[in-house]
Formats: sequence, structure tokens, C-alpha cells
Amino acid sequence: MNCYRYLVSGRVQGVWFRQSTVAEARPLGLRGYVRNLPDGRVEVVACGATEALARLEQWLRHGPPLAQVTSVGKAPASDEGWSDFRVRH
Repeated sequence: MNCYRYLVSGRVQGVWFRQSTVAEARPLGLRGYVRNLPDGRVEVVACGATEALARLEQWLRHGPPLAQVTSVGKAPASDEGWSDFRVRH
């Protein structure tokens, strides 16, 4: 089980990015959260199987149809024991 923190930059707020991320992550069996940051980026913390995380990361590089992703940063994260994947406020 691996955990990563992704910081997604670009036009990623106000384009259904958070809800779409939940819709992508849950079927992959990932746990964690997605939230908007005050600086306009979206933060995603996800824990799960390596293949599932790779699929989510690939999706994050494009996002939902209205998004314009310019970069995705990735760093190891701690597993906080989340039971599912959800939007965090």
C-alpha cells in the first residue's frame, strides 16, 4: 500500500475537478481526499495499490473535460487511515 500527495496546477477549480476525482478514485479502491487550495491548486492525497495510483495519476494529468492541467507535483504521503475517498473542505 502506497500513499502520495499530488498538487495539481492550472485551471482546476470551478471545473468539477474534485467531484470527478472522487468518481475516478473510488472505483480504483483508493482511499484519501481531494480539496481546493487557496492558491488555486487542487490537492489530492491517495493511498492504495501501485497500479491504481498510477491510473489516478495519469487521469490527474488531464482531469475532467473543462480542466486545463499545467502540472502535477507528486510526493510521498502518510497513510492517515482513511476509510474511503472523498472531497475534503
